This record gives sequence, structure tokens and C-alpha cells, in this order.
Amino acid sequence: MGSAAKPSQASLQDQVQRALGLLRAVEPYWAVPGVVTVARLEEAVTSGDFQTAVDLLASVAPQLPSSGSAAEAQSSSRGPQEGHEPDMGDGHENVSRPRFEVLLVDDITGQEADALKSDMYAQRRTTDAFNYEVTVVSSYEDALVALLLNRDIQACILRPGFEVTSKQPLGRDLRTFLGGHVSERLEGMRPIGRILDLAERISELRPELDVYLVAGVSIETLAGALTRRFRRIFRRQDHLDLHLSLLSGIAERYETPFFTAIQNYSRRPSSVFHALPISRGGSVGTSPWIRDMADFYGLNLLLAETSATSGGLDSLLDPHGSIKRAQDLAARAFGSERTYFVTNGTSTANKIVHQSILAPGDIVLVDRNCHKSHHYAFALAGAQVSYLDAYPLDKYAFYGAVPLTSIKQRLLDYRREGRLDEVKMITLTNCTFDGIVYDVERVMEECLAIKPDLVFLWDEAWFAFAGFHPVYRRRTAMAAARKLTSSFSDPSYAARHAKQEALLQNPGTNEYADDELWLSTRLIPDPRKVKLRVYATQSTHKTLTSLRQGSMIHVHDQDFREMNQESFREAYMTHTSTSPNYQILASLDIGRRQVELEGFGLVQRQADLATSLAEAVARNALLKKYFRVLTTHDLVPAQYRISTSPMPLRDGYSTFERAWQHDEFVVDPSRLTLDISRTGVDGDTFRHQYLADKHGIQVNKTSRNSVLFMTNIGTSRSAVAYLIEVLVKLAETFENETPGILSGRAPTIVATGPATATPPLPDFSSFAARFRKGASTPDGDIRTAFFESYRPSATAYVAPDELSAQINSGTEVVSAGFVTPYPPGFPILVPGQVITTQTLEFMAALDTREIHGFNPDQGYLVFKD
Repeated sequence: MGSAAKPSQASLQDQVQRALGLLRAVEPYWAVPGVVTVARLEEAVTSGDFQTAVDLLASVAPQLPSSGSAAEAQSSSRGPQEGHEPDMGDGHENVSRPRFEVLLVDDITGQEADALKSDMYAQRRTTDAFNYEVTVVSSYEDALVALLLNRDIQACILRPGFEVTSKQPLGRDLRTFLGGHVSERLEGMRPIGRILDLAERISELRPELDVYLVAGVSIETLAGALTRRFRRIFRRQDHLDLHLSLLSGIAERYETPFFTAIQNYSRRPSSVFHALPISRGGSVGTSPWIRDMADFYGLNLLLAETSATSGGLDSLLDPHGSIKRAQDLAARAFGSERTYFVTNGTSTANKIVHQSILAPGDIVLVDRNCHKSHHYAFALAGAQVSYLDAYPLDKYAFYGAVPLTSIKQRLLDYRREGRLDEVKMITLTNCTFDGIVYDVERVMEECLAIKPDLVFLWDEAWFAFAGFHPVYRRRTAMAAARKLTSSFSDPSYAARHAKQEALLQNPGTNEYADDELWLSTRLIPDPRKVKLRVYATQSTHKTLTSLRQGSMIHVHDQDFREMNQESFREAYMTHTSTSPNYQILASLDIGRRQVELEGFGLVQRQADLATSLAEAVARNALLKKYFRVLTTHDLVPAQYRISTSPMPLRDGYSTFERAWQHDEFVVDPSRLTLDISRTGVDGDTFRHQYLADKHGIQVNKTSRNSVLFMTNIGTSRSAVAYLIEVLVKLAETFENETPGILSGRAPTIVATGPATATPPLPDFSSFAARFRKGASTPDGDIRTAFFESYRPSATAYVAPDELSAQINSGTEVVSAGFVTPYPPGFPILVPGQVITTQTLEFMAALDTREIHGFNPDQGYLVFKD
């Protein structure tokens, strides 16, 4: 490599100085390494003492949570670079313990801050389970910036005296963010008013954090009124109690009742005269033939395998001990009123919720694009299914989400037909497989304005992580339910509804105004009539830490105890095994611990990594010749968004936040849909031959001309770098390949232009007349159609060509089963649905290898009559 390719020393120094300038700006919001260390580092670099700078970085690196191993991340004491080594109590060598940071907000001098820290550190002992460092900021704005930047903060201490405005050199994006969170009225507030306002804001941004108030007045006069906002209130001199409370707060989130119980069980000797020969390793340890199972999985897995529900363990079907406690902690973490663990996936969770709500004849509105488990649940429950169509993205061969106007129109149609009372619930997928996210609060609010007792099930199988980030959170079912609950109790909300009601009702009558006005108005429900009943199902194992099939059901239902508790219990009994996997339950418990303590940072990192991947594709001349990451502009039509940024997170946190506040649909930035049409290779081939077989890269979904990549809380920078390297290698291959010859691999289409266009995505056609209850409404009796197909004489297989000929001749052909390409796992056809030419054309163009319900040798199963 020639010297011309190397950056000059001056250029490197410029880069280092810019990096140091950025570090100097943000370091006040971290306790470690600290501003003193950064100043020493800058001094060493400026003076040319590079060895000192390297040594200083080496001493700091083990204390940074991002430095690698867990042991390194868990720095147990403050390093010497800050000038003091606190006494840990007994002189013993420090042990590795989880470390967190405490944010203290007060306008005090540096000398006062050091003295305060010393007083707090003096309380620490080697017997403490956790260790902490203190970061002091002087203003309301600095506190918000610290909460946004520093993922290690786990507790906040507020003291009277802090200012409103930051004195730090904040950039434009942070200033814009603060403009949306800091009110001008704070300047005229008394200190206690500022404290209360900041406490509320902390709760909105990072609800998992413990917030403490340290006051210099008679705290007993404050305690009664402020208890809801603060974990505890202290006097300034209560350093020991404050220290113990900080540790206690972390310990409560660290608690894993069931995981701990199963650990304790595995350590006790016992003799098994029960089920499970594998329990305690009984059938494995002495076998010469399957001993490798224990070698591979480890002895602990076998020691923890049991059918016992006593001795600290619990019954999933009737929990009163450690499982009940673990579920209660999960409800706290995910913001629900109650949470239930499921050990056989969200497919089962969906069936439990539907069966608990729906009775035969109830109408359920549902996105036809939802997962197949919902459709099977409707067949089991006997519901009348009214399918809603998501907007299509024909160019990329997948659906978006259901527009709110379509949902409102369907509800208004049922109201006009006098059947609104039959509509029981609505089911929508949030977010979709491809990352389209609803404005959940708005959907529920406007639907409840038409149907005040509508029940909502939000399938958040791919969105379990979202509750642990301040921007994502507002679009989750549980956060939206809490927000609406608060709104409905606000007198001003009732006044707004009354004003709107006068506009939506014809003067002097009880008749409603025209549908057009209802559709064009952002509706406000009557808080006196509304029944807020919200359920969310989440595949914990898909996006958080859990073993396969670990899922949760979250409930925010004001009528649960009176109307649904018993039916929910029966549905749970129906679909839950009497022998649930304890390892899955334990992983749900510990996965909850993780996101309560580090979820914010992990979620932010996964989004940032995806953004860096998208930017790498866009910047590289060769990559962008063959690949393009689809943006919000590609995936969300203009009429469904106010924001103009194609990639909001890339354009700054404030842009990201604004889009997620106002747009009807947004795109999860941690999901990247890569347009590969210019490679000339179809999605299925690209996924299997190019990514999986050749390079060991796994992806979950493709369309004919796209591949979906998802980052998650376990994605590393090295994994992203490897993916970029692989894409570059593939682009080089496409650049240099000879048509039809690809080094032993299957021939591909020459990459000279876009692949053949996929036929338009078919809308849901209709149910056949005999399965419909009314001629003017679209709902169908899917259960009758499903079980009618059980009669062999009622159905026959028909080849696609023959089926097409029958349809073209005017014959109505009705599907007798589900036809589901997998992935993405939603049915193209359901029992009782009329088959159209559009459907057959789309199926013929699909390149998905796995299609459930379609036999290529026999054709489609249809009703004879």
C-alpha cells in the first residue's frame, strides 16, 4: 500500500482533536471515566505524549460497560484517575459486581460535588451486592440530556436548587429535543415545582428508574403529597439510608423469583418417584449411549428439570408463589395491570386471548395480514371474521398496515347496519413483520369514539423490546392504554368531547352526522361511556432474552375481574400444557430483569447499529449500485405521515421523536428491508444460496425482490461489520460474474436491471354467501367453513390451471382450507373465502419454499358445492 493511501499525521491529529472535543462535551454526563480523565487525555495528546495517552486509555477501558466482557463491564470501584480511591470498609480486595450510575441534580460547585460524592462513597462496603458512581449535573436540561445519553443511570436524586437551562455546549439536535420537553414556565416556578415537573419527566423518559428527593426542609410536610412521585424522601444528611435505598431499588429489579427458585431446587439433593426420567439426569448420567447429551447441554439443565411445583417452585396453571411473583414483576416492567407467561409461543398466546373474549357469533375486525394463529383462533372460537385490508406495497410484494380511515369506515358500516353491538374486538399487528408501527393511542381513541366498549388485541410479537425506550414506548399497547386511562380522568378531556359531540350529531336530533365528517375528524371518545380493554401478546424470545417459545400476555382491562377473569382462566387452561418447560419460564424471568436494568441502552444500540448499516450501504459506491435500504418514504405512503425525513433516526434524535409522535405509521429503524432487485437474484435464492449457505448469515424473511435484516439487543458491531463485508463481496461478484456461471453455484439472472415485477398483492376477496350472516357486511363464519372441510365428500383438490379455467368461466370457487406462505406466516386464503384470479396469479409468482395448505402435486383444496 503506497504512502499516498495513508492519512497524514496532521489529518489524524485533526480527527483526534474532533473526537476529544465531542468527548469533552458529553463526558459531564458520565461518572466514569469522568471529566478529569478526559482532561488528562487531552493534555497528553496535545503535548505529544502519546504513550501516556495510550496507557490512560488502557486503564480506563475495563471500566466502560461497552468494553467487552461482563467481568470487565462490572467495575467494582472508582478508578484512581479521578483522584480518590474510596474506602470499601474492610480492606479486602475489590470483587467484581454489577456497577451502575446515580444522577444527582443540583446546582453546586465542583468542590461541593466532590465532598458529596465522598460522603456517599464512604457508605459502601464490600458486602454490597452492587456498586455505583455518582454523576452531578446542575440543571433540568442537563438531567434530561444525561438520561438520554447515559444508559448506565439507574437512579436519580433531585435536590432543590438546580437551574433550568444547561450551560453545556449542546448541539442543535439536543437543543431541539429539549425544546419539546422543557417548558418556559419552569423559570418562574418555585424549586418544589421544578422538582415535581422533572420527576414527572423522568418517569416519562425512563420509567424504570428510581427517583429520590433530598430536601433541606421538614420532609414530613412533603411526604404525604409526594410519595407517588418519589421512591423515598430524605434529609441532606441521611447518607447511609440513601445509600441503602439505592442498593435496595436495584435489588428489587434484580430479583428473579422463579429463576432463583429453580437454581435453589437444582442444588438440593432429592429422589424422584415422579414423572420425567431425565430429572436430575437420572436417565442420562449412567447411560453409555446418550451421555453426550449431558456433555453438550451441561448438568445444570438436567438438575433443573423437574415436575415438582413445591419446594420454592410453582404451578404455571395455578401460580401462588415464585411464578406468580415473577409475573407480577413482569407486569411492573412492561407497564401492564397483569402479565401471564406462555411457554409455547405467541401463537398460543393469541388463541388464549381470542378464546377468552370471543363467543360464537361475535364479530372481530382483523387485519387479514395478521399471523395465521389469529385465523385458527377465530375458527376455534366461532367468531364472525371481518377482514381489513392493509395498504399494499406491490413493488416489494408485502403489505403495510391498516389505515385508520379503513378501520373507522368498517365500524361506521356496522353502525349503519344496526350491527355495531355484535362487534366485540379488533386485532392488529404492531409492529408488522416488516417494521410498520401503528399510532396505537390514536387508533384506540378514535375506535372507542365509535364503539366505546371495543376490545383491543395488539399482536406485538416483534415489539417486546419497545417498552424500554422513550420513543418506541409511546407506540406500545400498554403505554397507550396508561396514557388513555389518564386522559379519560381529566375534566378537560370530557369538555373536549362534549364540544366535538355537538359537531358530530345533527342539531336537534339523535342522528349522527354523515360518515365523511366522522372520517375526517380526529375523534374523541366519551370518557363517561368508554371501557378501556386492551391486551398485548409478545414473543419475548424474538426480541428479548428468552429461550425459544417464551412469550407473554399483557393485560390492561378495566373489566377483567368482573367480565373476563374466569373465561381467561379457562382459555389459559385450554391451551397451556400441564407440563410447561421450566427453563423457558426461568428465561422469561431473567429476561425481564435484563430489560429493567439495561433495556434502554440495548434498544438504543440495536437501532443505532441498524442505522450505521443503512448508512454504510448508502455511502459505498459499489454497494449502492446493487442494494438499497428502503426508507420510510418507500414503506409508508405520504398520506400517512407528516414528517418528511426518509430515515428519521439518522437525521437526529429529535427528528426521530417527532415522527413517532405525529405520523400515522412509522418504520422501526432496527429493521432494514434491502431492495435487491438490481442484483437480478430473487429473494429466496439470495437468502439461502448467497447468505445462509455461503456466508452463514441468517435472515427471517424475503420477498421476491427484498431481504429483511433485523438488529436486536444481541447484535454486535462485529456482526454488522461482517454483514457489510459479505454484501461487498456479493456486489463484487455481481460486478464481475459471467452470465450463467457463478463459481459452481446455481446460475442467476444477469444483474442488468430490475427483476420481473410481482403481480399486485390480492386484497381479501370475500366470504362465500353461505358463510356470511348479512348481505351488506363482509364478516364470515370461518368456523363453519373450517369444519365443513372435515367431510371428505365436501372437498376436492383442483389443479391451479383447472381452477383458473373455472373462475374465468364464472364459477364461484371457495377455498376449503388455509393457504399460508411461511414466512411471513399470514394466510393468502382462509376457509370459506372466494378464490379470485388475482390470488392465483400472486401465488404463481411466489418464490417462498414453504407454503402451508397448498399441495403442488394436487393443487388447492376447495369445496365441491
